[in-house]
Amino acid sequence: MSQSERLVLATRYRLVSEIGQGANGTVWRGHDDLLDRAVAIKELRLPEDLSEDDRVVFYRRTLREARAPAQLRTPSIVEVYDVVIEQGRPWIVMELIEAPNLEELVARSGPLPPERVGHIGRQLLEALAAAHKAGIVHRDLKPSNVLLDGDRVVLTDFGLAFSSGSVSLTRSGHFMGSPAYVAPEVAAGEKATPRSDLWSLGATLFAALEGRPPFERENVMATLSALANEPAPPMQNAGALAPVVTGLLEKNPTRRLSHARAVDRLERALTGPRAGRRRPPTPRLRVMAVIALVGATVASCGIGATALIVGMMKESPGPSPTSPVAASPGGAGGQASAPPGAGSSTLMVRARNGPCKIFVSVPGPTLNVLSDETLAKGDARQYDQQSLNAVIHDAAACEVWLNGRQQPAGGPGERKSYTVRKNTAGG
Repeated sequence: MSQSERLVLATRYRLVSEIGQGANGTVWRGHDDLLDRAVAIKELRLPEDLSEDDRVVFYRRTLREARAPAQLRTPSIVEVYDVVIEQGRPWIVMELIEAPNLEELVARSGPLPPERVGHIGRQLLEALAAAHKAGIVHRDLKPSNVLLDGDRVVLTDFGLAFSSGSVSLTRSGHFMGSPAYVAPEVAAGEKATPRSDLWSLGATLFAALEGRPPFERENVMATLSALANEPAPPMQNAGALAPVVTGLLEKNPTRRLSHARAVDRLERALTGPRAGRRRPPTPRLRVMAVIALVGATVASCGIGATALIVGMMKESPGPSPTSPVAASPGGAGGQASAPPGAGSSTLMVRARNGPCKIFVSVPGPTLNVLSDETLAKGDARQYDQQSLNAVIHDAAACEVWLNGRQQPAGGPGERKSYTVRKNTAGG
């Protein structure tokens, strides 16, 4: 038995055996002799070449901040029992959870299915909500800090992994934290915030879905360079979770998904289209219903219904899919030419004068989200799927073409929904 394993902390916490080691210390299986229960004990350590002043600051802040998570009571956060100082350094006494972490599970089994990752993300959002409400920022959310105990998902090391208030290169050159999972603004030296925790959540979910974090490279500096300069790589396995993860991985924290929006988007991805709701018929369907009703009435009077319907259709012909597309009333410049490809696309959306927020999905038994984003002025998106649903959040800010036909513009702030099949417009 090693000297550490013979150690008893605060005359009651006995170290039994080592569970694992990380960059910041060692986790031990322990026993609380006073309450006669098993516990986990984290021994915090720093690199030997740190100055004494840096060590003192680290230990003081760790002791102060480790007490805050002990006040949190939620199944999604590991329970902290005690913090003691022994041999000149802090030891954190916690709930013992003998379960694999997310990093281990992915390494063993490969990328997880979106349904499993969505369940993990939902519980981690609950953990972050409780912590952020109490003024606690995790600062080191990553797969190895996420324990999977059956259906329970538990976030560990809240505020403990590094307590300096930010992730940075110390004077000795040691990177504090996990660069593959740290938010860009924190890696650049800014203070960690709840929004930076949400970015780390996005990187964690990305790793669970794809088997690797989005910006990990061969060394720390290459990872930081990719984090600062490269877009997140496209996901192959995310399915309906793609808008959640990409929204969390927005580099600009002011444009990053807020906690509330992340919860809403995740719930939509997990539940799919809401059941029990019947959409009102689209205007085209209403017109066809009226035509059918008139046709039936006229036929009962002995008049040719087909001739009447054809006559009604000739009264208001729509623009040809190949003809120039006129701008909606109120559009800048009076006329707007169709973007390239509008005539051959099932759906085309272009931002008119400002941000154009869109949500596009393929209808079916499960939600298949193609786009959930905000287009900048002049940006366009085209979709060629056989059947599509689209929601335009501000009809005045967006130009919409269905099968090459531009749709009438709406008023500022007006929300418009479209259901379209290839070569059949509806809106």
